[in-house]
Amino acid sequence: MSKQHHSVLIIGGGAAGVSVANNMRRQNAAIDIAIVEPSEKHYYQPGFTIIGGGAYTLKQTTKKEADLIHPTVKWIKDHAASFHPDDNTVTLRSGEAVSYDYLVVCPGLQLDWDKIQGLRETLGKNKVCSNYSPDTVEYTWECIKNMASGTALFTQPPMPIKCAGAPQKIMYLAADRFRKKGILDKFTIEFCNAGGVLFGVPFFAKALSKVVADYGIKTSFNCNLVAVDGPAQTAVFDVTDNEGNKQQISKTFDMLHVTPPQSAPDFIKQSPLANAAGWVDVNDKTLQHAKYGNIFGLGDACSTSNAKTAAAVRKQVPVVVDNILALMDSKQPVEGYDGYGSCPLTTSLSTVMLAEFSYAGKVTPSFPFLDPRKNRFIWWLGKTTGFPWLYWHIMLKGYRIDIPHRESYAQRFMDEA
Repeated sequence: MSKQHHSVLIIGGGAAGVSVANNMRRQNAAIDIAIVEPSEKHYYQPGFTIIGGGAYTLKQTTKKEADLIHPTVKWIKDHAASFHPDDNTVTLRSGEAVSYDYLVVCPGLQLDWDKIQGLRETLGKNKVCSNYSPDTVEYTWECIKNMASGTALFTQPPMPIKCAGAPQKIMYLAADRFRKKGILDKFTIEFCNAGGVLFGVPFFAKALSKVVADYGIKTSFNCNLVAVDGPAQTAVFDVTDNEGNKQQISKTFDMLHVTPPQSAPDFIKQSPLANAAGWVDVNDKTLQHAKYGNIFGLGDACSTSNAKTAAAVRKQVPVVVDNILALMDSKQPVEGYDGYGSCPLTTSLSTVMLAEFSYAGKVTPSFPFLDPRKNRFIWWLGKTTGFPWLYWHIMLKGYRIDIPHRESYAQRFMDEA
């Protein structure tokens, strides 16, 4: 078994991994950095919502991984299989061991399709679609485009998931498509949410309830999808009432958009890096591992309670990079991450509600004079043009542009809510 060594080893070449590698390279040209990532394609996942809504293409969200990683960063095209932190070693699926001085763990989330009985067999046909995979997102648009009437169900599993607003974003885009065609009244649209509220931050949930009412959407809470019969176009849900009693109910559909259950990857859950819930166990402000001081985690697979979004990664990257550089300089890590995340909620094909918040659901907008509850065209331009450009050309390339966000900005709006 061969063995290679790198000063900084990064597990995962998604938004977090590539950004950390390129950001660190800009801070220090001499550090030996390697990324473990099996995929040759890199997707701008925030764009999947608008692909499903017919306002974007998969090609626009896709680039070659090789074109994104700095040429001086070694790309190890393999899967991480197991961690041996006491030996500062990671074993790859190929069997090769890679040792490190510092480890950054950011493999993203695992989509647990098989937790919903029958889903994998019918996904991508029988009007069962999902924006959560590049293999299925284009079929969402096919379903919406070709519908003239009927029942459209949109599901949301138990948290946490990537971008908590995404399950309802596509619902609003579909409803707006139907409205623009003059056929909205021919549809029954239902949001089947395993959780108990429309959105986890009450400030924005109240505003979103008005969007739901405007489209005439029915909301069903504590309603968790557990099985799908594609040919029969029937979905089965576990429903919990206010007293905690559970029952199974079936709903027929003409279109079913499924958000799959999600979790940390199995190789993380089974590792010594995981906490009891299976997430990479890190300090929520320094992003340093709770037990192993030379290991850091960021992005969707770590234990922080922030929303799992690309905007959160953008704020986490400099914290991880600076703290590793501090350790290299015999200094202590500093608390630099406050839980910031952003969710551009697409409420129509021309408007977005830009939800920004930090730990404990504190509303922390970056633009002090705009009510963050308002649906605005400018944020639609951001969603379709500005934010993708910042992702590809600023964040992934390792540049730092920080727009301050402050809780105090939102206080006057909170007082009016």
